[in-house]
Parts: sequence; structure tokens; C-alpha cells
Amino acid sequence: MMKLREEVHKTDGFINIEHLAKQVVEGLISGLHKSPFHGFSAEFAEHKSYNNGESTKHIDWKLFAKTDKLYTKRYEEETNLRCHLIIDNSSSMHYPVLKKQSIDQLNKIGFSALAAASLMQIFKKQRDAVGLSLYSDKYDYYAPEKGSERHHQMLLNQLEQMLKTPSKNRSTETYNYLHQIAEKIKRRSLIFLFTDMFQASEEEDRLIEALRHLKYNKHEMVLFHTYDSKKELTFDFDNTPTRFVDVETGEHVNLYADNIKENYQKEVQKYFSHLHMRCMQYKIKYVPVDIHENFNKILTTYLIERQKFV
Repeated sequence: MMKLREEVHKTDGFINIEHLAKQVVEGLISGLHKSPFHGFSAEFAEHKSYNNGESTKHIDWKLFAKTDKLYTKRYEEETNLRCHLIIDNSSSMHYPVLKKQSIDQLNKIGFSALAAASLMQIFKKQRDAVGLSLYSDKYDYYAPEKGSERHHQMLLNQLEQMLKTPSKNRSTETYNYLHQIAEKIKRRSLIFLFTDMFQASEEEDRLIEALRHLKYNKHEMVLFHTYDSKKELTFDFDNTPTRFVDVETGEHVNLYADNIKENYQKEVQKYFSHLHMRCMQYKIKYVPVDIHENFNKILTTYLIERQKFV
């Protein structure tokens, strides 16, 4: 599949990625009270259900007065699930080019960064440790799983720096870096990968093998297949002579969009279905995420997987 290209220039990124992430999480939490995930609200409040036989020392009696249910207070030293976020920072992820990104206007890398920052907000509330890996044509950044506030701020800064400097003409061999990351993560973790899954067809088996590597040591693997539905799925372009350029290789083709639109859509749908089936084969959770939709699918995926994991 060919990546689409626009001129690349330095951008301003987000105004404040942490502030936007808090908005995303607050929106989800308010919606949970009206959804089948109502039970998660107690964890967001940093409480856990009281079990018969436990000490009554830490029961929150004020909350009992409001809810008529018993909850105990959750403390810093409790839990600590380990989570690792992996983001593909190759050139195709910086499509479409935007001078400034906002919660309502994102490209693939902006969507992935804000999704990661939002997950980090929930990790913090759940006392879960988080690590981060960024890769492109090299291993751009790695941080192991930790839960401190200083660590969170360091990761948020890395996400913002990534957005401010779009990568130009940078391809990647995703499978190569996934193998490296798998070797670094020693303890059982929930692993989330954000990538647009653009790779040569002959590299597919290597990529699947790398994803399987991440499943070793009882890790749980979630693949967030990140895409732009308007351009990359439905091929929504004006029917005028257009040059489409691969952002990573520079290869190009001149054509009228309408001449290939129907066949393009069929091939892309077939590709998505194929990826889904291969991930199911190896028990890798496959979640396609459209950058024009909200983040609820990503955040609720984490909540569901966390319940299975702990």
C-alpha cells in the first residue's frame, strides 16, 4: 500500500498534550456512568470495593453515606500493573500534515500521541506503571515502566517533542524494533502498539513473528491499527489529475482518483480483514482506530484488557 504525501514542515504540535489528555479521560469517565462499564468508576475515584473479612480501617465512610456501598481507599503502594506504549514514528504516521493539532483535528501521529497521553492519565489513576518506546528508521526513544509523576512528565515531554518534529522520508522495519522492545520488557506487561501497518507485503510474516515475540513471557498484546478513514480507507480525493507520492520511498504515480477508487477500497478492506484474522490466529488483540473518531474505543479496550490481566 502506498503512503500519501504532503509537504513536511516543522509544526507547533499540541498546545498542551497533558491538558487535552485530561479532557479526553474526563469525557470518558462521565460517560461510564451511563454505560455497561459503570463498575469502573470506583477505580477511577481511586477506591476499590470492600470485601468481607478485610480490615474496616480504610473504609471511606463519606462515600458509603453517598452510595450505600462499602469502598476502601486505594494507596500508592497498591496494584501496579505494568503497561508499555509503543508508537510508530515513521513518515507515514505524520499524514496528513497539519500546522497545529487540536483535539478536533489530528493526523495519525497526533492521534496516537494523544491516545497514549490519555492512557497515561488512566494508568496514573489506576497506579499502573508505564513505559514508552518510539521508533522510525531507528530506535528513537525507550523508557522502562515506572509510575512516578516525574516519569509521567518525562514521557509527556517526549510525546510533545515527537509531534514538533515530523519525520521526513523515514521508513521503518517495524518488526526489527518490536523484537528489540520484546527483549527489553522482562516482566509481564500489557503492551499497546500504535502503527498504521504500512509495510511491504513480503515483510508481513516478519511483522507477525515480531508481534508473537511480544506475546512471550505472558505479555498481553494490543495492536491499535491507526488510519485516516477519509483518505486511506475510502480514498476521498477530488477527481482531478493528482500525483500520489510515497512519503518514505519517494515513489510516485499520477492518476485520477475515481479510476481506481472502487478497486482501492476493496483491496484495503481485504487487507484490514486479513490483518484481523492473522492477529486472531495468534491471540493478538486487533483494534482498528480511525483518527476521525474519539478515543473511547482505545480507553475502554485498556479497561477491558486490564480486568482480564489482573
